[in-house]
Order: sequence, then C-alpha cells, then structure tokens
Amino acid sequence: MKRLLIIAATAILTATPFVTNAGPDDDLKAFRGYFLERFPNVPLEEFANGVYSIDAASREQWEAIEEFPPYEIAIEEGEELFNTPFKNGKTFASCFKNGGIGIKGDYPFFDKASGRVRTIEADINSCLKKNGEKTLGWGKGKLAAISAYMAFTTRGQIIDIKVPRDQRAIDAYEAGKVFYYARRGQLNMSCAHCHVDNAGNKIRADILSPSLGHASHFPVYRSKWGGLGTLHRRFAGCIKQVRALPFKNQSDEYRNLEYFLTYMSNGIPWNGPGARK
Repeated sequence: MKRLLIIAATAILTATPFVTNAGPDDDLKAFRGYFLERFPNVPLEEFANGVYSIDAASREQWEAIEEFPPYEIAIEEGEELFNTPFKNGKTFASCFKNGGIGIKGDYPFFDKASGRVRTIEADINSCLKKNGEKTLGWGKGKLAAISAYMAFTTRGQIIDIKVPRDQRAIDAYEAGKVFYYARRGQLNMSCAHCHVDNAGNKIRADILSPSLGHASHFPVYRSKWGGLGTLHRRFAGCIKQVRALPFKNQSDEYRNLEYFLTYMSNGIPWNGPGARK
C-alpha cells in the first residue's frame, strides 16, 4: 500500500518539471541543469554556499561572519564529546569506519539490513545505545555538535550519494522526492515553491536560497536559533512556516527527504558546518 501511494503521488506530480518517472540520474541532470541555467554565473561548487552564492551583498556579510565562525565552539565541543570514552572505555570512533573521521560523505545511505535510510545523526545515537549510554536529543545540542565535528572532518569531499538497484531504496528516494514537491499546510506550499520556483526572489527582506546544494552545509549555525541545528530541525522549521504539523526528527519522512535532497546535491563539496541567518 505504501508503495502504491508513492507511485500515485508521483504520477500526480509529473506536471512539475523535475518530478518525473525518470530515474534518479535523470532527475539530477534536470535539477542541476535548471539551477545552472537560472544562475549562469554561479559555478556548480559554489551552490554549497546557499544564498551567498547568488547575492553579492549577502555574501559580503557572510564572509565577515566567517572570519570568526559562530560554529567553531560547537566543533570543539563535538570533538571533545566524540573522543570522550564511554563507561566501557570505547569512544564513538569504535562505531564508524576510519574512526569516524571524514565519513560524513557516506551519509545518508540506504541500509539493506534495516530497509531504511540511515543518517549520521541516527548512527551517532545508535552508537551510544550500542555502548550502553543514554541517547541524545535530536535536532540540536550535543548531537548536533558531534555531527558538526564529523562534518568538519569531511569538508572538501564531493557529495556522491548512491541509490542502489534495490526497489526499497528506489521507493525511499521516490518518497523523498514526492515529499519535496507536495503541497502542505494552510499555505498549500511545497519545499519547491520557495527553493526551486522562487530561488533568488525575496520573501519579505530575505532572499530565498536555491535548493541545489542545500544539504551540503549541515549542521548549521543559524542566527535565528542562536545555535547549531541539524537538517531535520530545518525541515521542521520550514514545515511550520507553511502552517503544517512537522514530523518527528529522524522519521522516515525526513530520512527519505534528506536522501533525495542530498542526492540532488551530488557533485557539490561538503562544507559543513555552515553559518546562516
């Protein structure tokens, strides 16, 4: 039934230029091509910088902020937490390949054993649980700091997410795609209305960022938050802004959305954690 709903929703949305019955590779080609045509003076790799890649005035302010990055303290906290031994003497390094260094690029990925998309934040908490420790709250705080440190060690690597030839993985990708283009909330808007159709346009005093590269710089320090937050925290905030009820962090809905959105950023360098308004 879940798969039939995904197929039906995809069929309804085929009028949208980037939501088709084509495979992920074709989706990526069309998605990337749209933004490169819309912003012809912006190199592909620059889309990692969000709105700062398309607006000179915003970029100047951002570069001034980056001289003393507000997320530096979080990286240091995350590194300390990452290397602090658990009660059994092990650390987070025991749960990840390469000791957890430079492996942000492995996420998100479809896990055949569990049949779900796995994210780096979910695996951080899984590591704690595996070692008899209390798990951390989702979205911000210590979990975001650990994720930020792991993202920092991955900076410069190129995003290269895979969708394996497994129908369950394809269904997860398609579910994320449908979510991105589906209208919701009292405002009856989708993610794409802001970040595809109106990328570069103003909403009140703010310029809407292009969707291409959105997943590259998380976790992110937002001035509005006064702290660090994960991609799923940002998803929830966007959904609230269209006056819809958000899903829980690390729900299948958000995991699948992260899978789709990160795949759409393939070819762009990882540069998290980042700083945004």
